[in-house]
This record gives sequence, structure tokens and C-alpha cells, in this order.
Amino acid sequence: MSKKPDNHRISSDLDTPTDLAPGAVDKISKALNVLLADAFALYLKTKNFHWHISGRHFRDYHLLLDEQSDAIFATTDQLAERVRKIGGATLKSIGQIAKLKTIKDNDEDYVPPREMLRELMDDNKHVAAAMRKAHEVCDEAGDVASASLLEVFIDETERRTWFLFEASRQEGSNAA
Repeated sequence: MSKKPDNHRISSDLDTPTDLAPGAVDKISKALNVLLADAFALYLKTKNFHWHISGRHFRDYHLLLDEQSDAIFATTDQLAERVRKIGGATLKSIGQIAKLKTIKDNDEDYVPPREMLRELMDDNKHVAAAMRKAHEVCDEAGDVASASLLEVFIDETERRTWFLFEASRQEGSNAA
């Protein structure tokens, strides 16, 4: 195992051995931590909309968003543990999540249900694209385990996007 670079901010007590190069660990950890921050942000936004959905499709949308928020939250532990398995440091606070996340908050008092679904659809598309970029980082480093995990998460994210798209469509139209 090669020596970690000085900028690798991990306590020697947590220095997990890996055959990945120290620079690769840093790049992969950075990419996965952004995905982790986005997962927490998307989870909370999905829960926000779940709690504040209204209208004639309330029950269906409420259940859909609850199911989706559970699926998003389920990714957080796997992403964080993957960072640790390769010897990286992961998120430690809400403040760190706020600094790293790329998902925009929605603090509006009221958002029409269809706009909620479309916003979450766009956010999920954004996350899938970010996962593909992180996959490239993993591929370049030879980290097949992280890449494999991301492949599953990309598929799950695309499924959420599809369901949100279908639920938000106007009758007989693909228009937004």
C-alpha cells in the first residue's frame, strides 16, 4: 500500500487499507460524497413534497413519494460505506451536505402537485447524470465495486424518473 498524500484528510485510526492509489481514493471519495449529499437533499425534498402534496391524486402521489424517499434514503448508507471501504472520509454534518449538494432546495409555501412531480423528475435526472460521471471516475481508477453499485443506483434513479414522468403527464401527452 502506498503512502497517503498529505491532503488526504483521514485519521490514521480510520486509514482503511486498499489497493487503490491514494489519488484514486481521493477522487472516488469526492465524487461519491457529492452523490451522498445529493441523496440526502433529494430525500428531504421528496419527503417535503410527500408531506405537502394535495389534490385529487393525493393518495397515489403521497404513496409514490413515500416509496421513492425510502429508496433514496436506502442509498445513503451504501454510498457512505463504500467511501469508507476504500479508505476515504465521508460526510460528517448537515453543513457539509449543504456545501456539497447540487440539488436545489424548494422552500415554497405551496407547490402544485404536478410541479412537485416534475421538479423531482428533473432532480432525479440530474442525479442519474452525476452518477454516470462518478462511474467514469470509478472506471478510471479501476474501482469496479463502486462502479457496480452506481450501475444499480442509476437504474433505480431512472425508474423513479420514469414513474414521476408518467404520473405528471397530461392525459395523452408527453408535454411538460
